[in-house]
Amino acid sequence: MKDHTRRAIALISGSIILGKSPSSVYDYSASKYYSFSGNADIENVNVYDYAERCYISGSGGYSQLSLYHYGNRKHINLTIEGTSFKGYDYDSSKHYSGTVSGSSISIFDYEQSMYFNYSV
Repeated sequence: MKDHTRRAIALISGSIILGKSPSSVYDYSASKYYSFSGNADIENVNVYDYAERCYISGSGGYSQLSLYHYGNRKHINLTIEGTSFKGYDYDSSKHYSGTVSGSSISIFDYEQSMYFNYSV
């Protein structure tokens, strides 16, 4: 999964699980904050990534969202399960999974076979 896609998933998942408005995510791998705007809840997502200059949007129900990343021009599936989430990135053709604990988010990227950490 591309770095910017992972950041967006961290922000969207964290925002939905924590009930927060998306505004920024801190990427520990890059040691940097990335700005976003928009809204993300369990039924609708419409988020703008300022670094990538594109939207990530979609909708769903029953904790399952179908997202579209306009920068990558690919779909992303996202399932929220309590404080955990998982999904499939059609750009990398790989799965991912993660957890939210407080404002910390950890994502396991199956393409990279490693964990990445963020905070919102």
